[in-house]
Amino acid sequence: MDAGELRERLFRRILLIKPSAFGDVLHTLPVLVKLRRRYPAAIIDWLITPENADAVRYHPALNEVVLFPRRQIGMFGSQRLSWQRWGKLLWQLRKKRYDLVIDLQGLLRSGLLTWWTGAPTRIGFGRPRQGSGAPQDRFARRLRHGWRGSREWAWLAYTHHIPIPTLDVHAIDRYLWVGHLLGFDDAPPELRIYWPLQADAWAADFVRREIGQRPWILIAPSTVWPTKRWPSAHFAAVARQLIALGFAVVIIGSSRDVEVCRQVQALAPQALNLAGKTTISQLAALMDRATVCLTNDSGPMHLAVALGKPLVALFGPTDPVRIGPYGRLHAVVQSNLPCVPCYFRRLEQCPHQHSCMAQISPDLVLQRLRDALAQAPSPCRTWLHNG
Repeated sequence: MDAGELRERLFRRILLIKPSAFGDVLHTLPVLVKLRRRYPAAIIDWLITPENADAVRYHPALNEVVLFPRRQIGMFGSQRLSWQRWGKLLWQLRKKRYDLVIDLQGLLRSGLLTWWTGAPTRIGFGRPRQGSGAPQDRFARRLRHGWRGSREWAWLAYTHHIPIPTLDVHAIDRYLWVGHLLGFDDAPPELRIYWPLQADAWAADFVRREIGQRPWILIAPSTVWPTKRWPSAHFAAVARQLIALGFAVVIIGSSRDVEVCRQVQALAPQALNLAGKTTISQLAALMDRATVCLTNDSGPMHLAVALGKPLVALFGPTDPVRIGPYGRLHAVVQSNLPCVPCYFRRLEQCPHQHSCMAQISPDLVLQRLRDALAQAPSPCRTWLHNG
């Protein structure tokens, strides 16, 4: 099927594959919305990990989530996925008889699952090539050797490939390149996230009991990469100053972020710590009520963008142009160092004592929070004028 025929075909059963991570899942939501607009009568499912399923489960453009237990994919040990469960997943994928599968994960396992569906049309990214116009920096080299399947051969599973003309675009725009093959509309990306009434009721009750009428800040101090974390002591310093100014402070994170969040609360004891205590739906409903958000380069940052919240996002080794807050580069705080971005994941890789994050001062962040709140309604005006 050539490109012209692909754009004209009305697919009836569609599977979108993007299991993780949380931020990447949020980046893929505009693809889901445009798929629904392009194929209003189609069944559209999403293959996703259980821990991220809440981010898409309630979206009106989606028919069903197909759970992929990625953390139980090991062949041996206590985390292995049983052959029975593995077989059930494979049987489920074949039984659906998808006629279009879009793999935006681009790894070996997602490529194999794409191929296994037996869908006659299977779309994923092609291999980045030398001379493609991609920048010659560390990020580009890493992507060229590992991104979208060039290292893991996922591209072999696809019948059609999404060209990669450049890497200097945001992930959301990169994912939407699939629209060139399928004939998406030109409307701006829609990032809205949905949650159930129960989550909304929980968040309303929490705010009523713990915060009241005070303005409040939601802080997300952790990330998967240690190099992307602003020091806990700096987060705590900002929290203490905001508390002194009459703000409430709520610390959030997943179960793997508990220790980092505990460190922040230990230095700012009046802050409320919800790390590991909320679902994605509850977090979204809670963040939707926040006055302002302060995050590292992390999933909660992208959630704040999806909800349209005032935001300050702290960046170190990564490039906000490619993976930052979409359409909100003014929210980014990043040191102007020649080594940025380096894309080092581990602190021991950095020869500069993590200067990119350490040099961002709490006073600078407080000023940027002031700027972020300049457009916000009261009750934060008192702080803007007197803080």
